[in-house]
Amino acid sequence: MASSSLLVAIFLCISFFFFLSVDANEVTVGGKSGDWKIPPSSSFSFNEWAQKARFKVGDFIVFRYEAGKDSVLQVTREAYEKCNTTSPKASYTDGNTKVKLDQAGPVYFISGTEGHCQKGQKLRLVVITPRNSAFSPAPSPSEFDGPAVAPTSGAAKLAGGFSVVFGLVLGLWAFFF
Repeated sequence: MASSSLLVAIFLCISFFFFLSVDANEVTVGGKSGDWKIPPSSSFSFNEWAQKARFKVGDFIVFRYEAGKDSVLQVTREAYEKCNTTSPKASYTDGNTKVKLDQAGPVYFISGTEGHCQKGQKLRLVVITPRNSAFSPAPSPSEFDGPAVAPTSGAAKLAGGFSVVFGLVLGLWAFFF
């Protein structure tokens, strides 16, 4: 009987962690064929692109660019607004940068190449905390001036929810049989 209870606990833990890990997405800046470069026209904005997506804690944002000729700087709001490259929070130069979004709120990125930020190569996005999460809630809109975020598909949550239900059923089966 004690071993059955242990099995139930193990299955529940595995299902819970699987549920949390399935919910993360990897999003390429600018979309599927996007590149981190000076926008081709004034009608394109990385921020407009970001407003059409939902970024959650645990997601990854991917920047593709020519290594050695450009870079990505994660900066403060002030540095973003002034295109100031002198004291970034983080600097990336590998050409295929993958940044984990690890906390809720606004996140700011600019190009590290002189003059590129002024020509529109900058990105502001808002990271939210996923629902049904063990993490702290996302800040309210009054706490920052970020863009609105559009809803996304719930397919990942459905898969995660399925794994939780499957784990529960399997655990109950092990307990009773």
